[in-house]
Amino acid sequence: MNYWLVKSEPGTYAWAQFVKDGRTAWTGVRNYQARIYLRAMKRGDRVLFYHSNEGKNVVGVAQVVKPAYPDPTAEAGDWSCVDLAPVETLAKPVGLDAIKTDSLLQAMVLVKNSRLSVQPVTEPQFNRVLEHAATKA
Repeated sequence: MNYWLVKSEPGTYAWAQFVKDGRTAWTGVRNYQARIYLRAMKRGDRVLFYHSNEGKNVVGVAQVVKPAYPDPTAEAGDWSCVDLAPVETLAKPVGLDAIKTDSLLQAMVLVKNSRLSVQPVTEPQFNRVLEHAATKA
């Protein structure tokens, strides 16, 4: 299994809407590096869902339910998307500040390349984010 992080602005597509929908095609990604990562996703991979701009928090865990296929929203070019389904809402959102101050999480792509909307996460990083979400404030 591989681990990933996807970003969405809450005003564009919030975690609560994703949970309500129960599944979504992760479309509209127009970055070549992110496209490589989308194409590497496999069914069952776990995905951290990050609210960008507003909040700047990991708020939930999703999973890949359909691997990469042509993005139907692309008017031109060779773009891909995957289908994701929510798995769980985190008990406590994990903020970017907490990620930046954790020695293991400081190496995350989220910290090093904050603009990339789809990115890999190592298994230890994924598990540490979940540890942060389970701790008392």
